[in-house]
Amino acid sequence: MSEKLFALDIGTRSVVGLILEKENERFKVLDMISQEHKERSMLDGQIHNILDVANVIRDVKVQLEQNHGPLTKVCVAAAGRALKTKRSSYSTKIYEQPLMTEEDILHLELAAVQQAQYTLAEDEKLDQSNNYYCVGYSVLHYYLDNQEIGSLLDQQGEEAKVDIIATFLPKVVVDSLISALKRADLDMEALTLEPIAAIQVLIPESMRRLNVALIDVGAGTSDIAITSEGTVTAYGMVPKAGDEISEAISEQFLLDFHQAEQVKKDLIQHNLVEFEDILGFKHEMEKDEIVKQISGSLNQLAESICHEILALNGQAPKAVMLVGGGSLTPALPEKIAEHLNLPTNRVAIRGIDAIQVLDEKEQLPDSPEFVTPIGIAIAAKQNPVQYISVEVNNRTIRLFDLKQLTLGDCLLASGIELNKLYGKPGMAIMVHLNGRKVTLPGKLGEAPTIKINGESASVSNTIKHGDVIDVAKGEDGSTPTYTVGDVVGDVSGARVQINQHNYDLPSLVNVNQQQAELTQALSDGDQIQWESQYTLKQALQACGMEHLIHKFKPFNIRYNHKEQVVLKQMVQVSRGHKTLDLTDSIEANDQLNVQVTDTLSLDDFCERMNIKRKQSVKIFYNQKPIELTKDLYKFYRNGQKMDQDSIIYPEDHIITEALDDEPFIFQDIFRHIELDLSQTRNQTFKLIKNDQEVGFVEEINDGDQLAIEWDTINTY
Repeated sequence: MSEKLFALDIGTRSVVGLILEKENERFKVLDMISQEHKERSMLDGQIHNILDVANVIRDVKVQLEQNHGPLTKVCVAAAGRALKTKRSSYSTKIYEQPLMTEEDILHLELAAVQQAQYTLAEDEKLDQSNNYYCVGYSVLHYYLDNQEIGSLLDQQGEEAKVDIIATFLPKVVVDSLISALKRADLDMEALTLEPIAAIQVLIPESMRRLNVALIDVGAGTSDIAITSEGTVTAYGMVPKAGDEISEAISEQFLLDFHQAEQVKKDLIQHNLVEFEDILGFKHEMEKDEIVKQISGSLNQLAESICHEILALNGQAPKAVMLVGGGSLTPALPEKIAEHLNLPTNRVAIRGIDAIQVLDEKEQLPDSPEFVTPIGIAIAAKQNPVQYISVEVNNRTIRLFDLKQLTLGDCLLASGIELNKLYGKPGMAIMVHLNGRKVTLPGKLGEAPTIKINGESASVSNTIKHGDVIDVAKGEDGSTPTYTVGDVVGDVSGARVQINQHNYDLPSLVNVNQQQAELTQALSDGDQIQWESQYTLKQALQACGMEHLIHKFKPFNIRYNHKEQVVLKQMVQVSRGHKTLDLTDSIEANDQLNVQVTDTLSLDDFCERMNIKRKQSVKIFYNQKPIELTKDLYKFYRNGQKMDQDSIIYPEDHIITEALDDEPFIFQDIFRHIELDLSQTRNQTFKLIKNDQEVGFVEEINDGDQLAIEWDTINTY
């Protein structure tokens, strides 16, 4: 069964009326009427004189009704040139909260959209930002602590930021369009946007994953729509189009505007163009020559269009499609390809032959200027834009249903400030940790309570006509109590082992110069001193060995009236094979070995001072070895003669007195042997050295063999 559609393209120059027949998802143009405005009642897509525009609409309607009967409902489009695109950024502190959730990110994005709304209202000198419908937005960049990041989900840091580009449609555009239709006795059956209309018929959804720019080049403006990742991602408008080229021709060749328009049209169809200037001179020029002389204006138009495409898309798209009467401007596709660094075959003019769902196209003029009017009829029927009404906090809000609407869209339309929905955090307190200021935040404010029809919801929930939405600001946070442990963490003491004995070290935390427990509550302005590691000095103090600290110095004496260092350090602390200084760090479970040398025996002193205190010889007595020794020096400590058991202390004054260097003699062995003289009565003896009889004062040397021989005395 077939169905007839009535569509209107209400443009700046003219109104085009179409009757289409729809059958089995295919369309056919039955009739087409175009009528120009008598006055400048349309400007940049906005109806400035509703009555005049309504009269033109009525005339077109009446002409079509002659062949097709009464027409009461119509499909229309809001001009793409009426769209307003704004970039915006919004940042928020996140150090007080846990990991970023999808809801947090959506709140951040919507706050950026609302900021764009405010900016747009200021630029347009409007009192209310909610005089605009947000028809879509795209995230350009996320930032975490001023560094660009791919996603904020589950992130933590100091500050989160988002850059967005949002597109808005003034409500007055839609309201004035409805008023003009009412005056022409028409009801709006369906509504679309002109860029959506052209995309709908030229770029089916299966192709929208491709990054393609569609440009509708009209008379006064060039409307831009961009697809990517399966959807329309951005809209834009450049206030330059075909009239720029007509004016350039007018100025270059002294023609009035209407003549210049005709020359521009002739350039499309002829290689040789004839015209007469305002002075009456006739000209006949080659197409290439005319294009050459207006190349500056052509270049400016292409550059303006490409600059907006790059701003909206962030990069050159994969391809560009041109529609609209202005797209036929000579050399424009080539100039656009050049500015976007695209191959020339990636920029193409598309006419109605590219509309896949349209039949009997051969009976229609194959011109790009008719793509948008036909697209309006098809798109408005296939994807109509409708109004829905919802109630937000007992206030009725109408939304322009351009996309899948969410609760966030309702909040934007109602003017509720998203960044003020969360409860304020409680009062923070300030402390200093090791001289650095630390802010201890108050308890987080609670999230807002949002309900749809009495059920809990989030800003990402979709809405439908008639929904009742209640939004209540979250409760403010309080100022909680913080402890020392909250600031410094778990810094409980450590256990160390010194000379195989265990010692527990307390934590090294002071508050306002007083030792503090981790559970101690903090006040605003407190000064916290915390050391994350013990030094050896601190560990010894904590273990009750402070007396050893004073012995980490040299063992000095005065030797024969000269200052001498006997030991570099009286205390030596080692960890494994490493000797430690007082400033070295001590870790938990360290095993330390402490050796203290604060006194010296006479033998130790001589060894350390490399003093040869004695001389010795090794001899054999009755073939048994004996070592004979004797002192080489006398030692005096602080004026007192020293013996073998004397002890030397730091700062003692030691004097040595050399003894005569006399050789060992035979009689010296008697200090090392025992003779039983009771058995030697009536006997005489002989002293033997190396089998020779010698006397008592016979000098002996290393290795000498000594003996005493006894003979019996005859008494008869």
